Amino acid sequence: MRNRSTSLSTASVLALATAFILAACNSETDVTKEEPPAPSPQDAAEEMDVAPLLESVQMGRTRGDKSYSSPAAMTGFGGMAPPPPPRNTERYEDVDPNPVKVTAEEPVSTFSVDVDTASYGVMRRYVNEGALPPRDSVRVEEFVNYFNYSYELPENKDQPFKPTVSVFPSPWNEHTQIMHVGIKGFDIPPAERPDLNLVLLIDVSGSMQAQNKLPLLKKSMRLLVDELTENDTVSMVVYAGAAGTVLDPTKGSEKAKIMAALDQLSAGGSTAGAEGIRQAYQLAEANLKEHGVNRVMLATDGDFNVGIADPERLEDFVSEKRETGVFLSVLGFGGGNYNDVMMQKMAQAGNGNAAYIDTLSEARKVLVDEVSSTLFPIANDVKIQVEFNPSQVAEYRLIGYETRILDRTDFNNDKVDAGDIGSGHSVTALYEITPAGGDGRLTDPLRYGNNHATPANTSDELAFVRIRYKLPDQDISKLIERPVTKADVLGTLRDAPLDTQFATAVAGFGQMLDGGEHLKSFDYDTLIEMAQRSKGDDPFGYRAEFIQLARLAQSAAALPPLESPTPTVSQ
Repeated sequence: MRNRSTSLSTASVLALATAFILAACNSETDVTKEEPPAPSPQDAAEEMDVAPLLESVQMGRTRGDKSYSSPAAMTGFGGMAPPPPPRNTERYEDVDPNPVKVTAEEPVSTFSVDVDTASYGVMRRYVNEGALPPRDSVRVEEFVNYFNYSYELPENKDQPFKPTVSVFPSPWNEHTQIMHVGIKGFDIPPAERPDLNLVLLIDVSGSMQAQNKLPLLKKSMRLLVDELTENDTVSMVVYAGAAGTVLDPTKGSEKAKIMAALDQLSAGGSTAGAEGIRQAYQLAEANLKEHGVNRVMLATDGDFNVGIADPERLEDFVSEKRETGVFLSVLGFGGGNYNDVMMQKMAQAGNGNAAYIDTLSEARKVLVDEVSSTLFPIANDVKIQVEFNPSQVAEYRLIGYETRILDRTDFNNDKVDAGDIGSGHSVTALYEITPAGGDGRLTDPLRYGNNHATPANTSDELAFVRIRYKLPDQDISKLIERPVTKADVLGTLRDAPLDTQFATAVAGFGQMLDGGEHLKSFDYDTLIEMAQRSKGDDPFGYRAEFIQLARLAQSAAALPPLESPTPTVSQ
């Protein structure tokens, strides 16, 4: 309890002493004591005084004064000089768009699904600030998969999704077509939701002081706490110059206690993120729920500067830990030093998802409206493989998924890690294809070699889609297959479902921001008209917001680029 200065009269002292004596006497004889009342939020806050530990963590000390940091961890404390003015050190992976493939030479395309949405949130932050996002921050599949789509639902969780496929004319090239593949995960009923063992790993270093970092993070976590039940367990680890536990495993129903621990967090010190991750996994493993979901949720700007800061080494550590049954989700906050490379590598290695929280509305989307898809997987290691028929398709190009490409032999190898799909989550993949015999080929036919091989009895097929997945807690994958035939080909784009049209518009927007090298005739006016026409049912306003972002991007595109280019990291 915190010390309080109080003035008491003599009568008050006598009254308190009498009450104390009576209470002591009653305690010896009363064997039917009443349960103490539940603590109020104020009492819980006083009981959960984490300030001493928080100060030790930020100064690079833990209990027992064991240091995990360098002397630089004390910057900004004890009267020392403040840190230098911030500069833009955001990091994104330098990845080129997928190239056009010649079907006769390379008919098979294989990739891991991706349910991350962080790239879309980063784009929104930049556009709302009046600038276009760095090209290397754009991942088209994350733009498309930011939205929910009403694809056909599976009948049960044993086969957690079924593919929805259509082919239609491309809106940006009159000589090509778009092949759309969509899947929607089985939605777990709330009554069947597994118990959750959640460890919140929160960055409280000095780089988290801005309003769109730790203050927004705390508000976001309060939304998540409201979704927890008495069967859930939540713990909290913080890190700055060192790391420490500020909330031991606590029932989700003890919301006042959890909120009190959150409320007392403040930012300061350097960033020993690796030590925080180690402690968070240790805490999760110590409280493992055998038939539940065990997850570490890292909330940070990704600016690790003490201990292990190499994305590759952290990726290896997280990859090893997923074998224990503990998965990792990553929530990114803020700008200026946002390390997208770190966030992506850890989320992919940890069988989790990465989202970027730039507003409280986005926090509600990720942690309330879509909390089941964020926290509860229904299929692991989901891979998609498409084989194109060279007699029908001359060329193809996978739109997005550049960081998720797999080797052809990886598809049947259950040891190869891939993306996970959460409850009710939808995933969309788009290919731009050039029909055989058309005028849109970018490559000339080979003078030598057979370019017209036609598999027996498949002349009606354009492609063949295969999906591999593992059910939770299983090591052997299952297979879903579906041919793409001429019956799936639509005469016009407007013949496609509204969801399919809207997803295509979003893919066009992402490609425009990424340079648009494959877009023949597609501008902002066409994009905005197409998105407005296909907006459909929009209960939360996310699609309407997209249209407004496209309008803002159209204005920002006419402005000169930022003076300081954003740092990138080569693949």
